[in-house]
Amino acid sequence: RLELIKIEATEKTSISAGFITFVCVLVIVFAFFILLFNIGIAYLIGEALNNVSYGFLIVAAFYLILMIITLSFRKKIINSVANNVINFLKH
Repeated sequence: RLELIKIEATEKTSISAGFITFVCVLVIVFAFFILLFNIGIAYLIGEALNNVSYGFLIVAAFYLILMIITLSFRKKIINSVANNVINFLKH
């Protein structure tokens, strides 16, 4: 019985470690994509407005608004993530 519990714990740990590694790699690749995409969008908006600085300012304002919205929903987001982690570890 104890041996079975050890095997199940090892399996869950290895699956969790693999999933965390995958998510970390995905986040890093996605971060580079978002960074380069936003630089391109900022230049595109700046060229359309004949002032590159305005393009970067508009993109920065967009992220400021996004941050404010995220902060206003932080408790809901934290609870949702915590519930998903608990559900993942139960199975």
